[in-house]
Amino acid sequence: MAVRDIIEVPDERLRVTYSHVENINAVQRLIEDMQDTLYATDNGIGLAAPQIGYKDAVIIIDISEQRDRPLIMVNPKIILTEGEINSEEGCLSVPDIYAQVKRYKKVRVKALDRDGKEIFIEDDGYLAIVMQHEIDHLHGKIFIDYLSSLKYQMAIKKLKKSRRLNK
Repeated sequence: MAVRDIIEVPDERLRVTYSHVENINAVQRLIEDMQDTLYATDNGIGLAAPQIGYKDAVIIIDISEQRDRPLIMVNPKIILTEGEINSEEGCLSVPDIYAQVKRYKKVRVKALDRDGKEIFIEDDGYLAIVMQHEIDHLHGKIFIDYLSSLKYQMAIKKLKKSRRLNK
């Protein structure tokens, strides 16, 4: 399969709204490429299809220590939320930027697995936060969008400076 380039802000392709996956077989190659791409990163724990230029509603999460237990979710939808929590977040599409984001403490997500079987995942820990983060990507939303306009501008300025230094 293939390791794809990860799209970074401010690329407008990150702002797309997902396309519902009708045929699970049509996204098998995309799932493989997403896994290859995620595991090629040093510390990535989640990836959504828009981050590699696809509109399909597919996300992959792997928070296992060995990074060998991918959770593949097709057409994920949050169907239950409870409470609030602040979480420190980063993103492969916003390298080296971390910020506090307000999320739901507990979520229940309905999705299809890689084989097209309906799954439900309920969590009130780290997985809940990561699922919300990745599902946001399917709606064209990035974690820095939750920041105040001042903090958002500071994050973008820091990102631009980091890019200049790394050239």
